[in-house]
Amino acid sequence: METRIDEIGAGVYRLSVFVPDAAPPAGFTYNHFLFAGDEPLLFHCGKRKMFPLISAAVARVMPVERLCWLGFGHFEADECGSMNEWLAAAPAAQLAHGMVGCRVSVSDMADREPRVLSDGEVIDIGGRRFRYIDTPHVPHGWDAGVMFEETTSTLLCGDLFTRVGNGPAITESDIIEQSMISERLFHYTSLGPTTGSTVRNLAALKPKVLATMHGSSFSGDGAAALNALGDHYDVLLDQALADISSN
Repeated sequence: METRIDEIGAGVYRLSVFVPDAAPPAGFTYNHFLFAGDEPLLFHCGKRKMFPLISAAVARVMPVERLCWLGFGHFEADECGSMNEWLAAAPAAQLAHGMVGCRVSVSDMADREPRVLSDGEVIDIGGRRFRYIDTPHVPHGWDAGVMFEETTSTLLCGDLFTRVGNGPAITESDIIEQSMISERLFHYTSLGPTTGSTVRNLAALKPKVLATMHGSSFSGDGAAALNALGDHYDVLLDQALADISSN
């Protein structure tokens, strides 16, 4: 495996590892996003065993020890498995996550106390502003959340819009159909009465870039994509409820 580095925006780097047998036959990408600034931020720490790959990629952009912030969407191996390796490599770095995730998992598992973020709180890293937004159980995990970088209108949306395969770093093509194929394949979303509305609420941010953890990032009308994805989840929930009623 190797790490592909693509600058998908000014000072915004997508660090992607493609694993062919992770989701055969198409394979699966694991994406991490590095934002330059006075206090650089890495979103998605990545798996512990991938740390040598990702840290080497970061080092090609900037010294690893310059990292100041580490973020992720929810407590899961591919999101934060290597958080302690990053904390050791970057002595000034601080983990930042939502209250539920910190209280339930991160504060105990991390080697340094994390910065607990409230819903809507903003971190300014010098020229870039990251707003944390709680999205409980969306797409899964009660500690789930996303970050929105306001200056570039980039939504770091984690497992939302998950797709298999190894496409381009960023695309303007429709990502909804492939996302729903992945949903039918993995059933990775916690369907509930608020799933669709939680996704649609993110559309109010009007993101220009959707930085996804698995699959190409999307450039275009992010609000339309989020509204469409939320509508699809409503349909899936209605279908599931209908199936239960008929049985």
